[in-house]
Amino acid sequence: MAGGRAGERGEAGLRALMASLVILVPMLLTAGCGEARGVPEVPVLSAAESLEREAEALERAQEEPRAAVADTALFAGGCFWCMEPPFDRLDGVLSTTSGFTGGHVEDPSYDEVTRGGTGHTEAVKVIFDPERIGYDELLWVFWRNIDPLDATGQFCDRGAYYRPGIFYRHAEQEALALASRRELDESGRFPRPIVAEVTEAGAFWPAEEYHQGFYLKNPQHYERYRRGCRRDERLQELWGDEAGGYLTGTIP
Repeated sequence: MAGGRAGERGEAGLRALMASLVILVPMLLTAGCGEARGVPEVPVLSAAESLEREAEALERAQEEPRAAVADTALFAGGCFWCMEPPFDRLDGVLSTTSGFTGGHVEDPSYDEVTRGGTGHTEAVKVIFDPERIGYDELLWVFWRNIDPLDATGQFCDRGAYYRPGIFYRHAEQEALALASRRELDESGRFPRPIVAEVTEAGAFWPAEEYHQGFYLKNPQHYERYRRGCRRDERLQELWGDEAGGYLTGTIP
Protein backbone atom coordinates (compact mmCIF):
# COMPACT_ATOMS: atom_id res chain seq x y z
CA MET A 1 0.00 0.00 0.00
CA ALA A 2 1.36 3.38 -0.94
CA GLY A 3 2.75 5.52 1.86
CA GLY A 4 0.32 8.05 3.20
CA ARG A 5 -2.78 6.39 1.74
CA ALA A 6 -3.65 4.61 4.98
CA GLY A 7 -3.36 7.82 6.97
CA GLU A 8 -5.50 9.77 4.50
CA ARG A 9 -8.09 6.99 4.41
CA GLY A 10 -8.18 6.84 8.21
CA GLU A 11 -8.76 10.59 8.51
CA ALA A 12 -11.44 10.51 5.82
CA GLY A 13 -13.11 7.58 7.58
CA LEU A 14 -13.14 9.42 10.90
CA ARG A 15 -14.65 12.53 9.28
CA ALA A 16 -17.36 10.41 7.63
CA LEU A 17 -18.05 8.58 10.90
CA MET A 18 -18.31 11.88 12.78
CA ALA A 19 -20.78 13.23 10.23
CA SER A 20 -22.99 10.15 10.44
CA LEU A 21 -22.95 10.20 14.24
CA VAL A 22 -24.22 13.77 14.34
CA ILE A 23 -27.39 12.49 12.65
CA LEU A 24 -27.75 9.01 14.13
CA VAL A 25 -27.01 9.54 17.82
CA PRO A 26 -29.97 11.84 18.59
CA MET A 27 -32.34 9.67 16.53
CA LEU A 28 -31.39 6.44 18.30
CA LEU A 29 -31.23 7.93 21.78
CA THR A 30 -34.70 9.38 21.48
CA ALA A 31 -36.01 6.14 19.99
CA GLY A 32 -34.86 4.27 23.12
CA CYS A 33 -32.85 1.07 23.52
CA GLY A 34 -34.10 -2.46 23.36
CA GLU A 35 -33.37 -5.16 25.90
CA ALA A 36 -29.71 -5.87 26.57
CA ARG A 37 -28.36 -8.64 24.40
CA GLY A 38 -25.41 -11.00 24.64
CA VAL A 39 -23.89 -13.30 27.22
CA PRO A 40 -23.52 -12.15 30.85
CA GLU A 41 -19.71 -12.17 30.71
CA VAL A 42 -19.59 -9.49 28.00
CA PRO A 43 -22.25 -6.75 28.17
CA VAL A 44 -23.38 -5.90 24.63
CA LEU A 45 -24.07 -2.27 23.79
CA SER A 46 -27.23 -1.29 21.97
CA ALA A 47 -26.75 0.64 18.72
CA ALA A 48 -27.62 3.88 20.52
CA GLU A 49 -25.12 3.24 23.32
CA SER A 50 -22.40 2.29 20.85
CA LEU A 51 -22.99 5.40 18.73
CA GLU A 52 -22.86 7.60 21.82
CA ARG A 53 -19.55 6.07 22.89
CA GLU A 54 -18.18 6.42 19.35
CA ALA A 55 -19.11 10.10 19.29
CA GLU A 56 -17.44 10.71 22.66
CA ALA A 57 -14.30 8.86 21.55
CA LEU A 58 -14.13 10.79 18.27
CA GLU A 59 -14.37 14.04 20.21
CA ARG A 60 -11.40 13.00 22.35
CA ALA A 61 -9.50 11.79 19.27
CA GLN A 62 -9.49 15.30 17.80
CA GLU A 63 -7.40 16.47 20.76
CA GLU A 64 -4.97 13.53 20.89
CA PRO A 65 -1.66 13.65 18.99
CA ARG A 66 -1.47 11.12 16.16
CA ALA A 67 1.25 8.45 16.13
CA ALA A 68 4.22 9.87 14.24
CA VAL A 69 6.04 6.66 13.29
CA ALA A 70 4.41 3.56 14.76
CA ASP A 71 1.25 2.70 16.65
CA THR A 72 0.23 -0.32 18.72
CA ALA A 73 -2.89 -2.50 18.51
CA LEU A 74 -3.93 -5.22 20.96
CA PHE A 75 -6.20 -8.06 19.86
CA ALA A 76 -7.36 -11.26 21.56
CA GLY A 77 -8.63 -14.11 19.44
CA GLY A 78 -8.06 -17.31 21.34
CA CYS A 79 -4.71 -19.06 21.04
CA PHE A 80 -2.10 -16.38 20.40
CA TRP A 81 -0.09 -18.75 18.20
CA CYS A 82 -2.86 -18.44 15.63
CA MET A 83 -3.23 -14.66 15.85
CA GLU A 84 0.33 -13.78 14.85
CA PRO A 85 0.27 -15.08 11.22
CA PRO A 86 -2.72 -13.02 9.97
CA PHE A 87 -0.98 -9.79 10.99
CA ASP A 88 2.61 -10.78 10.19
CA ARG A 89 1.74 -11.09 6.51
CA LEU A 90 0.38 -7.53 6.23
CA ASP A 91 2.41 -4.77 4.63
CA GLY A 92 2.82 -2.08 7.27
CA VAL A 93 2.87 -4.42 10.28
CA LEU A 94 6.29 -4.11 11.89
CA SER A 95 6.06 -6.83 14.55
CA THR A 96 3.75 -9.08 16.53
CA THR A 97 4.20 -10.31 20.10
CA SER A 98 2.18 -12.98 21.88
CA GLY A 99 1.24 -12.29 25.47
CA PHE A 100 -1.49 -11.55 27.99
CA THR A 101 -3.72 -8.58 28.79
CA GLY A 102 -6.91 -7.72 30.63
CA GLY A 103 -5.86 -9.17 33.98
CA HIS A 104 -4.77 -8.05 37.44
CA VAL A 105 -1.56 -10.04 38.02
CA GLU A 106 1.76 -8.49 37.00
CA ASP A 107 3.96 -10.34 34.52
CA PRO A 108 2.09 -13.67 34.68
CA SER A 109 3.49 -16.90 33.25
CA TYR A 110 1.61 -18.99 30.72
CA ASP A 111 0.91 -21.62 33.38
CA GLU A 112 -0.49 -19.02 35.78
CA VAL A 113 -2.84 -17.62 33.14
CA THR A 114 -4.10 -20.99 31.95
CA ARG A 115 -4.72 -22.17 35.52
CA GLY A 116 -7.22 -19.31 35.74
CA GLY A 117 -7.68 -16.57 38.29
CA THR A 118 -5.37 -13.90 36.84
CA GLY A 119 -8.12 -12.32 34.71
CA HIS A 120 -5.92 -12.25 31.61
CA THR A 121 -6.72 -13.34 28.09
CA GLU A 122 -4.20 -14.46 25.49
CA ALA A 123 -3.55 -11.58 23.12
CA VAL A 124 -1.25 -10.37 20.39
CA LYS A 125 0.43 -6.96 20.33
CA VAL A 126 0.70 -5.57 16.81
CA ILE A 127 3.15 -2.74 16.08
CA PHE A 128 2.23 -1.08 12.79
CA ASP A 129 3.05 1.92 10.62
CA PRO A 130 -0.18 3.96 10.31
CA GLU A 131 1.13 5.55 7.11
CA ARG A 132 1.17 2.14 5.42
CA ILE A 133 -1.79 0.35 6.99
CA GLY A 134 -4.78 1.73 8.86
CA TYR A 135 -6.21 0.53 12.15
CA ASP A 136 -9.50 -0.04 10.31
CA GLU A 137 -7.70 -2.59 8.12
CA LEU A 138 -6.29 -4.35 11.16
CA LEU A 139 -9.81 -4.54 12.58
CA TRP A 140 -11.10 -6.05 9.33
CA VAL A 141 -8.44 -8.77 9.55
CA PHE A 142 -9.03 -9.32 13.27
CA TRP A 143 -12.75 -10.02 12.94
CA ARG A 144 -12.19 -12.54 10.16
CA ASN A 145 -9.82 -14.56 12.32
CA ILE A 146 -12.14 -15.05 15.30
CA ASP A 147 -15.54 -16.42 16.21
CA PRO A 148 -17.25 -13.17 17.28
CA LEU A 149 -20.26 -15.06 18.65
CA ASP A 150 -18.33 -16.88 21.39
CA ALA A 151 -17.32 -14.92 24.50
CA THR A 152 -16.31 -17.92 26.60
CA GLY A 153 -13.40 -19.14 24.50
CA GLN A 154 -12.41 -19.63 20.88
CA PHE A 155 -12.73 -22.77 18.80
CA CYS A 156 -11.48 -25.76 20.82
CA ASP A 157 -9.91 -23.56 23.53
CA ARG A 158 -12.32 -22.85 26.36
CA GLY A 159 -12.14 -20.51 29.31
CA ALA A 160 -12.00 -16.79 30.07
CA TYR A 161 -8.28 -16.67 29.19
CA TYR A 162 -9.23 -17.41 25.56
CA ARG A 163 -12.01 -14.79 25.35
CA PRO A 164 -11.88 -12.56 22.25
CA GLY A 165 -11.57 -8.82 22.38
CA ILE A 166 -10.19 -5.55 21.09
CA PHE A 167 -8.14 -3.54 23.57
CA TYR A 168 -7.94 0.04 22.33
CA ARG A 169 -5.03 2.28 23.26
CA HIS A 170 -6.44 5.70 22.42
CA ALA A 171 -9.70 7.40 21.50
CA GLU A 172 -9.41 6.99 17.73
CA GLN A 173 -8.95 3.23 18.13
CA GLU A 174 -11.91 3.11 20.51
CA ALA A 175 -14.19 4.85 18.02
CA LEU A 176 -13.13 2.67 15.10
CA ALA A 177 -13.36 -0.55 17.13
CA LEU A 178 -16.84 0.26 18.41
CA ALA A 179 -18.01 1.23 14.93
CA SER A 180 -16.63 -1.99 13.41
CA ARG A 181 -18.45 -4.11 15.99
CA ARG A 182 -21.69 -2.18 15.59
CA GLU A 183 -21.56 -2.43 11.81
CA LEU A 184 -21.09 -6.19 11.99
CA ASP A 185 -24.01 -6.47 14.38
CA GLU A 186 -26.21 -4.39 12.10
CA SER A 187 -25.15 -6.25 8.95
CA GLY A 188 -27.47 -9.17 9.66
CA ARG A 189 -24.65 -11.51 8.77
CA PHE A 190 -24.86 -13.52 12.00
CA PRO A 191 -27.82 -15.13 13.80
CA ARG A 192 -26.68 -13.88 17.22
CA PRO A 193 -25.11 -10.68 18.60
CA ILE A 194 -21.38 -9.98 18.44
CA VAL A 195 -19.99 -10.64 21.93
CA ALA A 196 -16.28 -9.88 21.55
CA GLU A 197 -15.38 -7.18 24.06
CA VAL A 198 -14.08 -3.69 23.22
CA THR A 199 -12.12 -2.56 26.27
CA GLU A 200 -9.50 0.05 27.10
CA ALA A 201 -6.04 -1.51 27.04
CA GLY A 202 -4.21 -2.06 30.27
CA ALA A 203 -0.80 -3.63 30.75
CA PHE A 204 0.38 -6.14 28.16
CA TRP A 205 2.75 -8.86 29.34
CA PRO A 206 4.77 -10.81 26.72
CA ALA A 207 4.55 -14.58 26.93
CA GLU A 208 7.61 -16.79 27.24
CA GLU A 209 10.03 -16.76 24.31
CA TYR A 210 9.06 -20.23 23.07
CA HIS A 211 5.55 -18.90 22.32
CA GLN A 212 6.85 -16.09 20.10
CA GLY A 213 6.60 -16.91 16.39
CA PHE A 214 5.55 -20.45 17.31
CA TYR A 215 4.10 -21.08 13.85
CA LEU A 216 7.55 -20.41 12.37
CA LYS A 217 9.62 -22.30 14.94
CA ASN A 218 7.37 -25.37 15.12
CA PRO A 219 5.32 -25.44 11.89
CA GLN A 220 4.27 -29.12 12.11
CA HIS A 221 3.11 -28.82 15.72
CA TYR A 222 1.32 -25.59 14.87
CA GLU A 223 -0.49 -27.08 11.87
CA ARG A 224 -1.55 -30.16 13.86
CA TYR A 225 -2.94 -27.96 16.61
CA ARG A 226 -4.75 -25.66 14.19
CA ARG A 227 -6.35 -28.58 12.30
CA GLY A 228 -7.28 -30.40 15.50
CA CYS A 229 -8.94 -27.24 16.81
CA ARG A 230 -11.01 -26.97 13.60
CA ARG A 231 -10.17 -23.28 13.55
CA ASP A 232 -10.19 -22.88 9.78
CA GLU A 233 -13.38 -24.91 9.39
CA ARG A 234 -15.22 -22.65 11.82
CA LEU A 235 -13.81 -19.50 10.22
CA GLN A 236 -15.03 -20.74 6.85
CA GLU A 237 -18.50 -21.33 8.29
CA LEU A 238 -18.60 -17.82 9.72
CA TRP A 239 -16.84 -15.76 7.07
CA GLY A 240 -16.91 -17.72 3.82
CA ASP A 241 -14.43 -16.32 1.28
CA GLU A 242 -13.34 -13.65 3.75
CA ALA A 243 -12.13 -16.22 6.30
CA GLY A 244 -8.62 -15.41 7.46
CA GLY A 245 -8.91 -11.77 6.42
CA TYR A 246 -6.63 -11.77 3.42
CA LEU A 247 -6.44 -8.13 2.38
CA THR A 248 -6.22 -7.35 -1.33
CA GLY A 249 -5.40 -3.66 -0.93
CA THR A 250 -8.87 -2.37 -0.08
CA ILE A 251 -11.52 -3.17 2.50
CA PRO A 252 -14.83 -4.26 0.96
